Amino acid sequence: MGETVTIRTPDGEFAAYVARPAADKAPAVVVIQEIFGVNAVMRQTADDFAAEGYLAVCPDLFWRIEPGIDITDQSEAEWKKAFELYNAFDVDLGVKDIAAAIAFARADKGSTGKVGSVGFCLGGLLAFLSATRTDVDAAVGYYGVGIERHVGEAENLEDPLLLHIAEEDQFVPKEAQALIIAALKNHRQVQIFTYPGRDHAFARKGGEHYDAADAALARTRTLAHFKKALG
Repeated sequence: MGETVTIRTPDGEFAAYVARPAADKAPAVVVIQEIFGVNAVMRQTADDFAAEGYLAVCPDLFWRIEPGIDITDQSEAEWKKAFELYNAFDVDLGVKDIAAAIAFARADKGSTGKVGSVGFCLGGLLAFLSATRTDVDAAVGYYGVGIERHVGEAENLEDPLLLHIAEEDQFVPKEAQALIIAALKNHRQVQIFTYPGRDHAFARKGGEHYDAADAALARTRTLAHFKKALG
């Protein structure tokens, strides 16, 4: 069970869910939400990282639109709300808020000072952009939507980035996947894994396209990535 904290910035303040590991000092991971807000899935994801020994911080990135969004993927009305939020979301300001969450995590009394980021869906794009625009020490993006529009930013990558791509992702067309892979596959800081037959959000427990085996495989790869980069 985690706690809710407040992160203060020059633009205002927003909430974040924080899950703490057993250790007094640990590397941190900023968990970047999907389009459903800081919901039960995101809180459980943070809890899972804490159980693996990380200080997990999951910021409310929709605060500028509507603070406290906590919805699911289980009804048409919630999907409609989620896409309204997605369409209203300012990606550049979102990255700015992630940078604030990284700074918060780095300064926490329980942090070793090393911070990674991991994001899903919209958060997958934001994890990629955190790697190109912030001082995060390592990043992981799961089925990020829209990365193909930003691959030119990879020239700014100085720390390790891992991308999980679902080969049958309904929100990331084959052409976009090919562009991402072609642009990034030879970058010394980038590692890409693709998952044949998998659709978007294959790692979201309870979701329509959840696949336990590939979710576990992606998790193993993510944890290895963070262990190597964050200690």
